[in-house]
Amino acid sequence: MSYPGITFLYLNEEDMIKAGVLDAAGCIRTMRDTMALFGKGDFLLGGPKGDEHGLQMNFPQKSDIEGFPLDDGPDRRFMAMPAYLGGRFHIAGQKYYGSNSHNSALGLPRSILMVTLSDVDTGAPVAVMSANLLSAMRTGAMSALAAGYLANQGSEVLSLLGPGVINKCALMCYLQVLPNIRKVKIRGSSSTSKTAFAMKKFIEENYPQITEVVICDSLEEACRDADVVSEAMSVTKENMEEFHLEWFKKGATVFSMGSFLYRQYSDFLHTTMVVDNYGMYQKYLSNFIARGPVDAFGNKREWVIMGIHFVHLVESGQTDRANVINLCDLVNGVGQGRKSRDEIVMCSIGGMPIEDLSWGYDCYQKALAQGIGTSLKLWDQPYMK
Repeated sequence: MSYPGITFLYLNEEDMIKAGVLDAAGCIRTMRDTMALFGKGDFLLGGPKGDEHGLQMNFPQKSDIEGFPLDDGPDRRFMAMPAYLGGRFHIAGQKYYGSNSHNSALGLPRSILMVTLSDVDTGAPVAVMSANLLSAMRTGAMSALAAGYLANQGSEVLSLLGPGVINKCALMCYLQVLPNIRKVKIRGSSSTSKTAFAMKKFIEENYPQITEVVICDSLEEACRDADVVSEAMSVTKENMEEFHLEWFKKGATVFSMGSFLYRQYSDFLHTTMVVDNYGMYQKYLSNFIARGPVDAFGNKREWVIMGIHFVHLVESGQTDRANVINLCDLVNGVGQGRKSRDEIVMCSIGGMPIEDLSWGYDCYQKALAQGIGTSLKLWDQPYMK
C-alpha cells in the first residue's frame, strides 16, 4: 500500500466464490493454523482485556420514542467483532453483521455479514468482503478440524441437526476428514421441512459415496446410532427440543455450533468435554447470571450453548478445569482428546472472529493473485489531516 493514498479490495459474494471461499480442505488447513496461533496466545479479541467475543447492540422491548426500533422478534441485533491474528496472517479487522429472524420473509439470510481486513499499523482498510459464506465455511471447518482429532476412525453415520447453510458447509468439511461416511441422517424443523429435503437433494447430487440419506421425524431418531452428530440449529427457545445422553451411542462424537438445550448438566461428567475457547463460555455464563433468572417476557432463562454447561460444572465444583479439553491443545500436540473408542465426546464450537479474519485473509490473498475483486479508493490524499 502506498501512502498517503489508500485503496482497498472489495470482494462481493461471487468474487469470494472465485477466490475459493468454499474450498473445504483449504479452510480446514487455515483453521488449524488459526487454532495453533490461538493456543500460543498470538491473537487479540476486543475489549480492554483482549478477550471479548464482540460488542452486541440489542433493541429494547418498548420505547417512548416514536419510531424507535424494537425487538419485535428473536435474534434482532447488530454485532461488531474486532480481532487481531498474528503468525503468517498478521492482520487486524472485524466481522460485522445485522440479524433478524424476520429476514426469511424477505428472502434474506437471518444474518447478513461483512468482514473488513485492516493494516495492523495504520488501521487503513485492506479488504472489505461479503462474509456469509466465509462465516459458514469457517464454522463448519472448525468442527471438521475437531473431528479429525476426536471422531472415531471409520465413522460411517453422520447426523445433521439443522439442515441450513452452516451444516451444509460443515458436511463439505466433514467429508474431508471422515472419508468413510456412508449414511447421513437429517433433522429439520419437521419431517416435511423444505430445507431438509433441499439438503437431501444436495447430498444425493454431489456425494455419490453416501448411499443412504434419511430425513428424521424427531431429534431422538436423528441422534441414535450416529457416529458423528453435527448440531447447527437456528430455532427459538420456545421450539427447542431437549437432548438426552442416552440418545448417543457409545463412541459418538457430538459437535454443537448453535443451540444445545440440556437440563441434566451432570450428564456431561460422563463424557469427554472439548471447547474452542473456554474463556468465551465463562463470559457467556457470567452474562446469563447477571441478567437474572427470567427474561423481559417473564420466561425462565436457560443455557442453550454446550460450552456454558461445561463451565457451570467447573465453577460449581462438580469437575476440574483440567477435565475440559482445549481444541488448540490438540492442534499444538500438548493435549489428548479421545482416549477410547467407547467414550462419548462432546465438543462446543462457538466461533471467534480470528477465524473470520484468517479465512478472509487467505481468500483475499488468492483474489490478489488472480486479479479477483474491485479496487476502491478511499482517497488520494486526506482532505484534512
